[in-house]
Amino acid sequence: MRATVNNQNYFSDNLPIKGIILAVDDNPNNLQVLSSFLDNSSFEVWAARSGEKALQRLENDLLPDLILLDVMMPGMDGFETCQRLKSDERFCDIPVVFMTALSEAADKVKGFQLGAVDYITKPFQHEEVLVRIEHQLKLRHLTASLIAKNAELQKTQTQLIQTEKIASLGQMAAGIAHEINNPINFIVGNLTFVQKYVQEVVNLLHLYQKHFSNPPAEIKNAIKQIDLTYLLDDLSNVIKSMRVGTDRVQEIVSSLNKFSRHRETGKKLADIHEAIENTILILGHRLKANAERPAIEIVKKYGNLPLIECYPGEISQVFMNLIANAIDAIEETQKNQSYYEIAENPGVIHITTELIGKQAICKIADNGAGISEEIQSQIFNAFYTTKPIGKGTGLGLSIAYQIVTVNHHGKISCHSRPGAGLEFMIELPIN
Repeated sequence: MRATVNNQNYFSDNLPIKGIILAVDDNPNNLQVLSSFLDNSSFEVWAARSGEKALQRLENDLLPDLILLDVMMPGMDGFETCQRLKSDERFCDIPVVFMTALSEAADKVKGFQLGAVDYITKPFQHEEVLVRIEHQLKLRHLTASLIAKNAELQKTQTQLIQTEKIASLGQMAAGIAHEINNPINFIVGNLTFVQKYVQEVVNLLHLYQKHFSNPPAEIKNAIKQIDLTYLLDDLSNVIKSMRVGTDRVQEIVSSLNKFSRHRETGKKLADIHEAIENTILILGHRLKANAERPAIEIVKKYGNLPLIECYPGEISQVFMNLIANAIDAIEETQKNQSYYEIAENPGVIHITTELIGKQAICKIADNGAGISEEIQSQIFNAFYTTKPIGKGTGLGLSIAYQIVTVNHHGKISCHSRPGAGLEFMIELPIN
């Protein structure tokens, strides 16, 4: 943590401080010497005469940039103090430089193994101490800068992958919808004529039966063989079933078209419930029962939501990722269970929406195995996945996070505990 001091007259040369140094030594003379020449070199010096007092000093919000730590101290020595510092996530990244008169290699190795970054030998050589401190502070600054740049690059990479992935999915969905749409429209358009023509043929057959009630034996045998009465009754049902099927295909095509809309017209008012329904329709094949398990049930509890200003294609992508993740979690939980065991506790996904203030809330919860707090803290990181190799890229939830938080200025969080399923909560501003 870099420190600044408002009162620049604290130092004799009126320069801003270079950093805060915590000096820990049981010898007050050593502390006086260090404080004197470090003060003159524009450092702010905190002094502690034992390891215990040093740890107490670190309980403040403001932390030092570097710790000078004596090795040989009564009570808690420097090695134990260093070990405690490095085991606490609040202080573990603060560089520790040991001060010692010990010259044994084993002592130095032990210090480095505990996490120290350097050694300063006693008696102090002022120039050496300053060079070593400034070198370690520069390394710390460069490391922090590198970590920040790496995080920024990773974020940019994720955004690029997200954009490319959504664009590719949109193009694929639009292409599939277009290829299906033409033949299905041809079938739907002709079904009306088929139904009309079939009905005319049926009416004609009824006329024949009315006026020629006693046909030849050969015709009677043919009528009996094909069960003409049942055939005529069922024919209209077959046509109705075909119409239901084509209507279903048209719904899927419509959902694919809506899903494929990315940012072609910018943000627009959209129905969140419609986006959820389209996603469920597209993922319907994964929810159906199969030879290994019963169907996964979707339980919906929709609140009264207004239209939301958003990128509809991106929001659909978020729902796609979260619901698919819920299905994966349920299937992973059930993979070693028999059909009958699963039937006693089948997979269920709860989808709940509500309006709280000016925020639209959507919760998607499954009854899978759940995850630990450690995994929850990393679940939105790019390329992090708990799935087997080849089954997950580690990008789905990271992309969802970017879409919700960056592109829509909303929030997304997860809540879980092992054995109790996982719930994602999305908060989107209405406009």
